[in-house]
Amino acid sequence: MRAALLTASRRKSVRRVVERAPVSRNVVKRFVAGASVDDAVATTEQLVASGLTVSLDHLGEDTTEIAHAKATTSAYLALLDRLAAVRLAAKAEVSVKLSAVGQALDRSLGLDNAREICAAAAVAGTTVTLDMEDHTTTDSTLETLAELRGDYPWVGAVVQSYLRRTEADCRALATAGSRVRLCKGAYKEPESVAYQRGQDVDESYLRCLAILMAGRGYPMVASHDPALVEAAERLVAGSGRAADSYEFQMLYGIRPDEQRRLAGAGHTVRVYVPYGDDWYGYFMRRLAERPANVKFFLRALRSRS
Repeated sequence: MRAALLTASRRKSVRRVVERAPVSRNVVKRFVAGASVDDAVATTEQLVASGLTVSLDHLGEDTTEIAHAKATTSAYLALLDRLAAVRLAAKAEVSVKLSAVGQALDRSLGLDNAREICAAAAVAGTTVTLDMEDHTTTDSTLETLAELRGDYPWVGAVVQSYLRRTEADCRALATAGSRVRLCKGAYKEPESVAYQRGQDVDESYLRCLAILMAGRGYPMVASHDPALVEAAERLVAGSGRAADSYEFQMLYGIRPDEQRRLAGAGHTVRVYVPYGDDWYGYFMRRLAERPANVKFFLRALRSRS
């Protein structure tokens, strides 16, 4: 099921069918804040009021035109300006896919656009995390990260436990001041570079988490898996980490009760909130991650048929 959904996420014919189905947008509201900056800010206000923090993602990837990359960059600049204006920047950062700001077209273009977003984030009083994409972009993303950190040392990295290389990447990134989001990964990858069995991905996650927790950086534990969340809580307790030296991260619309539980227990919890019209790829990856999401979507389809 997961492989089929990830394949479907790249097929234009399937995309057209899903995007045009009236029920799709209704179901997508569970995972996506809305299309506009106003929607993103309103959702952020609600989450912050409930004791959570936020990372906002303006949806878009596989950018094929320079004008599109510039438009995405401008969207982030407008978002950061709004967050500062409504005094939410201290509680809401932004997550950026380098492909969406032009990395695939020209690496220097992606770097320049990402640097412009980082500069705006610094003015607003918040941070930026560079989302990780499929394995073919890992090296270029980490190279861009290193360049951006020369001026903005708080730029966050993302690593994915299903990639075989990630333990080594965690060791390299677990340095003082380094913000690192650890997730399982949500792209279809070949066996040569990625673990295929869920158990192997989970075991890799635990090894990577131990490295990050033992390091001097700022681990960001991105998982909804109860066993991994519990393991992270044990590692935090065992390491004696201060409450402001790590955080948990979960996706908007998934396990909201657990998000509030963790926040109530004194942990920083950041909710990853996507917004925008280009929701298809993100939505299909969320369905692929958890069978429960697929069941939710199919139930909605049946109820509308």
